[in-house]
Amino acid sequence: MTRRVALPSLDEVRAAIGHLAEAAGKPPTVVALARHLGLANTTFRRNFPDITTDLHPLRSPSSPEGPIGVSQFEQLKRDNDKLRRNNHDLTEHLEIAVANIQRLTLDNDKLQRQLEAAADVTRINTRY
Repeated sequence: MTRRVALPSLDEVRAAIGHLAEAAGKPPTVVALARHLGLANTTFRRNFPDITTDLHPLRSPSSPEGPIGVSQFEQLKRDNDKLRRNNHDLTEHLEIAVANIQRLTLDNDKLQRQLEAAADVTRINTRY
């Protein structure tokens, strides 16, 4: 069973919103407000749906009016180019890492054979 939680009053919730907004300089998230009040997020949302609805538009960024502006398109283009360059660099690094692993595998085999030869180890052929 779950324990019963004492719910804050509406005035206490509004005071907490004011306190958190003043401290952060922006309206609090529903999760931050619930934590501040010592409630689970779902408990807060279930018991204070109006406040949850009121906080949501305050936190959401305003949607652009009309189609995407040129500056946003240019920013997306720059971001895409940067991601392509990073992807290319990572692909090169991956190829180098694969080559190094292959070389190290061959070196390891060579050194192991030299060690076995120096220690007079006789290999027994096994069938697996």
